[in-house]
Amino acid sequence: MDNLHQQTACSAGAEAVLSLQPSSSISLTYHSLFGPHNDLMLLELDDKLLPDILHQRVTLRGQPDEDAVLCTSSKTYAVKFVGTSNSMLLIPSSEDVSRSHNNKDDGSMAVASVLKVAPGCMELVEVAPKLDELKLLLSQKPYSFGEASEMDTSEEREETGLGLYRWEDLVERIQASDEELKMGLQSISAVEIDGYWRILDESYMHAILSMLLHNVILNNWSINALDEDEVLGMLEADGFPRNVAKHCLQAYGSKIDDEGVCVSHLWKLDERRVCVCLAREILKGGKMKLEIFMEKWMRKLPDGMCASFEMLEGEILTEKLGIETWLYPFSVSSLPSTPAERFAILFQQRLKWEWKDLQPYVRLDSLSIYICIVYLFALLPLSDKIPVAAPIFMCRDLKVPGLTSEALLLKYTRRSQPTAEAEPVFSAR
Repeated sequence: MDNLHQQTACSAGAEAVLSLQPSSSISLTYHSLFGPHNDLMLLELDDKLLPDILHQRVTLRGQPDEDAVLCTSSKTYAVKFVGTSNSMLLIPSSEDVSRSHNNKDDGSMAVASVLKVAPGCMELVEVAPKLDELKLLLSQKPYSFGEASEMDTSEEREETGLGLYRWEDLVERIQASDEELKMGLQSISAVEIDGYWRILDESYMHAILSMLLHNVILNNWSINALDEDEVLGMLEADGFPRNVAKHCLQAYGSKIDDEGVCVSHLWKLDERRVCVCLAREILKGGKMKLEIFMEKWMRKLPDGMCASFEMLEGEILTEKLGIETWLYPFSVSSLPSTPAERFAILFQQRLKWEWKDLQPYVRLDSLSIYICIVYLFALLPLSDKIPVAAPIFMCRDLKVPGLTSEALLLKYTRRSQPTAEAEPVFSAR
């Protein structure tokens, strides 16, 4: 292909280049509007993303000091510039060339008019949503006893809304797709109160559960068939706002299915969620002997519930001090979702980890759980952003598109195994 040159010739468009036969060539010339290239950016797309782009179903999200991400309705993509050693030439169509040059075919040699030269293109790489900031933002002002007792009107809360965030605010601040953001709100047990997304103070949440369990005993209710109106009415009479009381019911229970049909007014308490909450409350003081903890835990359980130590996987760690076993709280929900930060904290906590202890803290996101929850969201109106039957104590599994658990372990840990029969031990790389 001849070099770019400025000459009088019959200007052809992109069609002339596209129709070139093998071993043939065409001359190139500068378009009359040829100019600066910094106003041109090409974007390389996967075919599956093209409909979202063409139908304007994507958004760019990020603060001025952040690298922008592109979000579809369900996924987040990093936008990366890839330079090329070969120049990419932008050649308009023949129709555009004719309008620009207004020339006639005079038998001259056909040349293609180059409008721009692109030094590279932008490409999209699927990444995990940046949800750690979500908990940080909502933790600035958790909903607590004091705020509930003040009974602010929505107008008063509007005036004192510092540190409070509406859905639109979170969409603007958090680099995540809408569905990923909804899942993030669910994972930290957030609830919408007067238009603002809030997390409840842990002590306040436990107080609601304690009152619920007290009413179960007092009124001889079955933990497997709780009437929604009765429960909410009783909690409301005890001073808890109705929407917050319902959030507690959603957090620690699930609606009863009768032969595949959801019975809207009946709930059953979830054994694991209730037991974990009670265990967290007992361990708020810190390290405790295993025997003492188990005794207190069993004493707190409501009739009809059985606790097992396996329920606390990803919630506590144990250590041997002489002949005694001690345990202390170490919840996966408190850890960062980015692998580098999470492994750094894990190896600050312990220099060496046995696999049975490490496994709950390095699980990757489950695709089946993800699809199930996305489907639940699709069935709900926008105002009901948290599915009522979804697990509220969902682990904050690592979400790293394209990487397996084995790849993460290879990247961030060293594995040692003295003998083939011995359990593998992991340390920081």
